[in-house]
Order: sequence, then C-alpha cells, then structure tokens
Amino acid sequence: MKAIYINPFLNASINLFRVYLGVKTTNKTPFINKDAQNLHEISAIIGLAGDTKGAVVLSFERETAIKIVSRFSKKNYFALSREVIDGVGELVNILAGNAKKDLLDFRITISLPGVITGNRYKINWPKNIPVITIPFNSELGDFTVNVSLKDKN
Repeated sequence: MKAIYINPFLNASINLFRVYLGVKTTNKTPFINKDAQNLHEISAIIGLAGDTKGAVVLSFERETAIKIVSRFSKKNYFALSREVIDGVGELVNILAGNAKKDLLDFRITISLPGVITGNRYKINWPKNIPVITIPFNSELGDFTVNVSLKDKN
C-alpha cells in the first residue's frame, strides 16, 4: 500500500480528536497488521470505492468509546448504548470525509459507516491488500485507525 494513503488518515485522525473533541492524541508508528481481525471491542468501518478501493476501521475498547462519544456529544454515557454506537459511526464518517479531502486525486466515494461490537467478529477486509494499523494514545483511552487501500487498476 502506498504511503500517500496513510498520511491523510493519520492527519484526519489527529484533527478529528483535536477539533471535534478537544483531545490531544499521540500516534505510535504505523505497522502492517498481520492479524487484522485482532481489533478492539467496538469498530466502525467505512468502505471506500472508486479509482481507489478499500476500507477504514476506527477501533476502540468499550470504555474508551463511551468516554469519546460522551465528549463528542457533550452528554454523559455510562454504558454501550445505541447513542454511543451511532456516535462511533459518526466519528469514522468524519474521519473518512476529512481524509478524502487529501485524496481528491483518487476519486474516492465513501460508503455509509457500520459499527460492529463484541469480542468475536470478523471484518471482510479487501483481499490481497495489506492493513496498516495506526495506534493512538489519548487522555480518553487508546484506539486504532486501520486502513486498507489499493488502486483499482
């Protein structure tokens, strides 16, 4: 996967948390995820299609998702509710939309987000495309942004 695909998602993630949540994040070194099914308990996925295809997954532990969506919505949530799940979906939607601005040359369209919860779920990543995982730390908890993109040709 081209490095040009990763930076827009890295920058969009940092900006999402800084601008929408007022949270400073620190990212660790991105890596090729050899076990891309090993994600946190709550993952929001959004598909990308067009000249470039793939998927982006924003993944949180339960407590981190609750804290982040509470901050995002300016309401206090104490459990994994429909509102928290919807909020996680909206976060990946904002992330992908902001990253798309830096990927205009690739004519990408973004699908509607989906959210998966639990300890044993499987994401159907695009075949034969590596998954790059960007781990983040924040005051609200750790999370990952996982990107798998490839030119259609």
